[in-house]
Amino acid sequence: MKILLTGGRGMVGRNFLEHPSANDHEILAPTSTELNLCNFESVTHYFKANPIDIVVHAAGRVGGIQANMREPVSFLVENMDIGRNIVLAAHQAGVKNLLNLSSSCMYPRNAPNPLQEDMVLNGELEPTNEGYALAKIMVAKLCEYIMREDASFRYKTLIPCNIYGPYDKFDPAHSHLLPAVIHKIHQAKISNADEVEIWGTGNVRREFMYAGDLADCMWKALTDFSALPSMMNVGLGFDFSILDYYKAVADVVGYSGPFTHDLTKPEGIAQKLVSVEKLDKWGWRASASLTEGIAKTYKFYLENL
Repeated sequence: MKILLTGGRGMVGRNFLEHPSANDHEILAPTSTELNLCNFESVTHYFKANPIDIVVHAAGRVGGIQANMREPVSFLVENMDIGRNIVLAAHQAGVKNLLNLSSSCMYPRNAPNPLQEDMVLNGELEPTNEGYALAKIMVAKLCEYIMREDASFRYKTLIPCNIYGPYDKFDPAHSHLLPAVIHKIHQAKISNADEVEIWGTGNVRREFMYAGDLADCMWKALTDFSALPSMMNVGLGFDFSILDYYKAVADVVGYSGPFTHDLTKPEGIAQKLVSVEKLDKWGWRASASLTEGIAKTYKFYLENL
C-alpha cells in the first residue's frame, strides 16, 4: 500500500513507522514544513501530487492536563483544523480508506465505565480537556458522515486509551501522566530528593497502553480494514490508580523515597477505562505489561533525553 501518515514525527507516528510491517509498504510521512496540515490548500495540493491508497491520521496537538488547561483555544482550533483538512482533502481526492486516530477524551466525564463507543455525545465532557475532546469528536463524526453519504468510502476511527512510550513528551509542562512521572522520579533519584509530590489523592484510575502495542493494532487495522468496526476503542480492558503508576515507575527507576500529596491540585475524572468488547471480537490484544512498557520508555528517556 501507499500510505500517507500524518503525525509521523509524533510518538504514535514514530512507533507506527518502527513496526516491522512498515517495511512492506510505501509510507509518506511529511514533516510540518513539507505539509502544513492547518492549511487546506496545502493539503489538497499534496493529495494531487501524491496518489494515496490509505491515510493514517495520527497528527494533532497533544498534551497533558496542565497544557490543556493552559491553552484550550489551541487544543480546540488546531486539532479541529488539522482533522477537517486531512479528512476533507482525502475525500475530495477520492481516497477511499482512512484510519483516524482519536482519543478516549471524547467520552462524557460521568459516563459509566467501561466506556463504550455508543456513549460519545451522551453527556458533559471533562472540563480540563474539553477543547481537545470537542475537536476529536468533530473529526470522528466527519468520518462517520462521509461514510453515511457514500458507502464506498471507509473512514474509520480508533479510540485509544492513554498512550505512552518511546518518543513521548517528558517535559511536565506538556506531557501526559506517565512520561511526566518518569521525568519527575528520575530527577528525584539523581538529586537525592526527600520526597516526590503527587497531584491529588492518587486514587483516580487511568488506563495507559504502550505505544508499540497501539502501532501493532494500527497495522492490523490496515491489513484487516474491511472487518474493522467504523469506530472502535483500543485499550487494555483494565486500569491502575495514579499511585500505582508512581510506584511502578519508582521500581523501574530505582527511587525508594516517599510520596506526598498536594490535595489542592486537580485530578480529573475518577476513572477512564475503555470497553474492549469490540476489540476482543475483532481479535486483537495488547501484549506489553506495565513494567515492560515503563522499562522500555525509561531506556528511551535515558538514551535520548
